[in-house]
Amino acid sequence: MVEYRIDRHSGVATYVQIVQQTKQALRLGLLRPGDRLPTAREVVEATAINPNTVLKAYRELEREGLVEARRGLGTFVRRSLGATPADDSPLRAGLGAWAAEARGAGLDREDVAALFAAVLDEVFPAPDSPPGPPGPSRRDAPHNPGDRSSTSSPSPSPSPSNPSSNPALQGGDPS
Repeated sequence: MVEYRIDRHSGVATYVQIVQQTKQALRLGLLRPGDRLPTAREVVEATAINPNTVLKAYRELEREGLVEARRGLGTFVRRSLGATPADDSPLRAGLGAWAAEARGAGLDREDVAALFAAVLDEVFPAPDSPPGPPGPSRRDAPHNPGDRSSTSSPSPSPSPSNPSSNPALQGGDPS
């Protein structure tokens, strides 16, 4: 079952955080068709948010066809998202090795996320983006691990506003 982590300081609406984290769990295969989402009461007890916020998130997921509410039974996953490789796949292992190499080279979490996002934009361009390279790339500037003036300090814990950084949804050791 998914555990939601709410960041009240992220600037992202709470219901959107629930939607994003649910979608991330669907992409990672942590939630599969037929699985039951936590009840609104369970989410409220774990996160101290308003039950209507949980219900709003679940309605959004239902509107997108990802879940369905069954009266008296709960909310259940209808379909998964994407085809994210399993924990034991060579792709995930390679990405893990690459991330460890980046960390060893002095890159922090934000540096790695920016680099990965830039590569994703190159490999998977948005359908409405103009041809050519994306905007400025950090690759163009030399990286000095001691200089953090252009990046924020490393975050010691995952950011709930970014579900992809949430180890509870990744099923792995965050270190």
